[in-house]
Parts: sequence; structure tokens; C-alpha cells
Amino acid sequence: QVQLVESGGGLVQAGGSLRLSCVASGRTFSGYPMGWFRRAPGKERECVAQISWSGDSRYHADSVKGRFTISRDNAKLTVYLQMNSLKPEDTAVYYCAAAQSTGWYIRRKEADFGSWGQGIQVTVSS
Repeated sequence: QVQLVESGGGLVQAGGSLRLSCVASGRTFSGYPMGWFRRAPGKERECVAQISWSGDSRYHADSVKGRFTISRDNAKLTVYLQMNSLKPEDTAVYYCAAAQSTGWYIRRKEADFGSWGQGIQVTVSS
């Protein structure tokens, strides 16, 4: 398994920006798609964005499209989530996850991701 550690969360005012980072160690990082998920209070965990191992293919949920951007730097074993124009409804615990298999397709199930970070809090105040 790959170990994942998120950073960059915190408290920000509505309209502000944050960049989350997820550093990987352990199993080979390159070759595997990565994803960012979030769980808001009282809600189920949802996928926010996914990226192929090359970075050429990306998916963003409709709720964040145009505001969030996922990217990766394989040399640094790091995946990023740039979050702009933040809204109070973006408040959640954000999780980084590594896919269980190589190959790009939009993964709809949490079970398709085998390694998870511990999560990091993002709070957007109005």
C-alpha cells in the first residue's frame, strides 16, 4: 500500500483560496490514478476530483468544476488540489486517495481506491 499525508487545509473566508497537497510514500506512486474526496458534516463522502498517472486526464465533480483543479507532480510524489472561489458549502474533511489499479477511467466507487490519507479539515466562513 501507499501511505498518503495531506496538508494545506485550514480556515478561509468565502471567495478565498487554498491548495491542498498529498505526499505519497511506500508503493510505487507513478502509474496509479489519484483522487480527492470530501465529507461534509452529515453527508456521505463524495469524490471531488481524479487524475490519471500522467496528469493528461482529469475529472472534476460538477459542484467544483471551474473552481477546483487537481494536478500532480510525480517527481515529488505529490498530488494537489487547488481550490479557488471557496464557498461555505465546501466546508468538509478532504481526503486524498490512491487507485487500486492502473489505467484511467472515472472511478465511481470508494472501493476502487485502496489507500487513503487521514483527512484534513477545510472550513469556509461566510
